[in-house]
Amino acid sequence: MKMPQEFSNSKRKGDFMNKENAPVQISLMAIMAALVTVGTLIIRIPNPMGGYFNVGDVMIFVCALTFNPIISGLAGGLGSAVADIIGFPLFAIPTLIIKGLEGFLASLITNKKNAFRDVLAVIVAGSEMIIGYFLVELYALQWGLGLALAEVPGNIAQIVIGGLVGIPIAFILRRRLPEILKH
Repeated sequence: MKMPQEFSNSKRKGDFMNKENAPVQISLMAIMAALVTVGTLIIRIPNPMGGYFNVGDVMIFVCALTFNPIISGLAGGLGSAVADIIGFPLFAIPTLIIKGLEGFLASLITNKKNAFRDVLAVIVAGSEMIIGYFLVELYALQWGLGLALAEVPGNIAQIVIGGLVGIPIAFILRRRLPEILKH
């Protein structure tokens, strides 16, 4: 069974949200943003820099590999930023941009049909996240090269776990969602 067009990448440019599907798109974005926030806050393992390791990337990748780039970018950015406002406000604005771009890129790259494209999407979007936080920590926060580099392994682990858990969940959702939405 095929994924309804309004949930996956649109074939027509600029057709991510039109009048007919806007309420569904907005609802999906809000639900996914809430799930990203919960995924970010529910498992928080503190790191030496005052931040934390979390599983919010699992939900970002589930969203990105299931829905369109607009839903995924907004859900990833807003959901993660809300979690940072609650837990680590210094990063809220950079997180909005970095995680929003992560969700957008992953959704843009995947074709929502095969595992290779899903893995590629996770690698590219995950690399953007790792580099984004590294640059913020190095230049904007001026933590220095050593401290900014010390954050990289935790971010890599977050992406690896996000992909390992998120890809199978997205695969299941892509198969089951059209059937579920018919009822």
